Amino acid sequence: MITPRFSCSQTEESVTVSCYCPSIRAADVEINVDETLVTIHVNPYFLRLNFSKPLLEDDDNSSANYDPSSGYLTVCLIKVNKGEVFEDLDLLAKLLAPRKAAQPPSIEVLSSEDIPEDDLVSRTENLSLEQEEFTRAEENDWQLPQEVPSSLPDFTLTPQAHYGFLNMHCNYLRHATQTENEINELADDAEVLTETERRSRRLAHEKEKWDEEHYMADFMDDEYIQELLHWEHPHICDTSSFQYTEKENLTMLRLPRKEYLATDRQTHDLYLTLITILFSYCYDTRTTQHDPTPESAWTMGNLTPAFTALDPPHSSQYTGGPHTFLAVEIQEALVPSYRRSLIFPLYRSYILAEKCREDVAAILKKGKRTVMRCLLEMKDIFDHHEVYYVYSKIWLDDFCLWTQADADDELLVSLGEALMRLKVDKDSIDLGLEELEKAALATLERESDSDDESIISDDSDES
Repeated sequence: MITPRFSCSQTEESVTVSCYCPSIRAADVEINVDETLVTIHVNPYFLRLNFSKPLLEDDDNSSANYDPSSGYLTVCLIKVNKGEVFEDLDLLAKLLAPRKAAQPPSIEVLSSEDIPEDDLVSRTENLSLEQEEFTRAEENDWQLPQEVPSSLPDFTLTPQAHYGFLNMHCNYLRHATQTENEINELADDAEVLTETERRSRRLAHEKEKWDEEHYMADFMDDEYIQELLHWEHPHICDTSSFQYTEKENLTMLRLPRKEYLATDRQTHDLYLTLITILFSYCYDTRTTQHDPTPESAWTMGNLTPAFTALDPPHSSQYTGGPHTFLAVEIQEALVPSYRRSLIFPLYRSYILAEKCREDVAAILKKGKRTVMRCLLEMKDIFDHHEVYYVYSKIWLDDFCLWTQADADDELLVSLGEALMRLKVDKDSIDLGLEELEKAALATLERESDSDDESIISDDSDES
């Protein structure tokens, strides 16, 4: 079945779904409404939408019209509660996401003190099979003594490792060395290394590639970097009403249909990973002034630890719950991004990294729609690369879908505010930046003093 292109709009009383279904028979259209779930089927098209509030199908004011000349099927459904606002009608991937799994049935505890025996027997016999199982479990109180197990080293039954979004993927990097994947720092071992081993490989590679002279050269001669610092990102300074483009809508429609059952800890780490991905995006857009180059995929991939070493942030300061972030956690997540921005790309500047952090904060404060737009731009760059497209498959596709369907707008804004207040100390980057900068300035002073002495000497000779 084909998912048609579609859009949704609303009035005070209704929600309208417009689908592009060319060359169909209007008489074959089937529309079903189950409270918040709406399905539209006409061969070969099928559309299932999960709205945030209930709708009516059989209301006299509901309608469906098909225009053969344009190929658009327009379905108007009446709101159960007039005047309700349906949120996120422009987030197409969220509307297409499956309905959340139902909670397990609750158990009703019956007291026999005030109920006649015959009535109690009758009620018990009418319990469903599922309720009877819960009741038997409660009566027998099947419990065993439990204690928190001691920590054990990583152990797997097979050498196959998983990675990517929520560790859902594998086998994408099995032949990485044969595809000339210059982003991948793990070679073919990416399929077998544990998370601890990946981090060790990343740190060792960063240490090997660190170039003090390159950093000092950019520190002393930063004229072009100063120009980059004054550039303004169009998504940040744009104050017009937000609306996705047709290309963005089509990309969102092609996203996979998934529902993510992440734990609180996993959700917490996803927000931290999102910061690092946006940092790489902001570095590339600032250094190219939002005009991607053939090197953009390489740059963004190398600046993202989750891509190059399959090493996303895992907070060591986690305090419980997905919605509480400490400043030390955010800094801990950003330090690898800072380090890599000073080791791998063309322009290596601490103040440039600080500016990218501010860009990420401003994007987060604008909410999930702007975040989604940035992720879609990044995805488009990776999708069109013959080798690096795999990072869309294992990270960006899922992040785009998760951002639309599950990311919390208020949390993104608060995270952006915390990020704006944050200052990543040079000492935490662990590259000896303070000493290098002092040495460079001292060298400059000596050269300046030497030049002054030469001028004085020349003047004396002339006199």
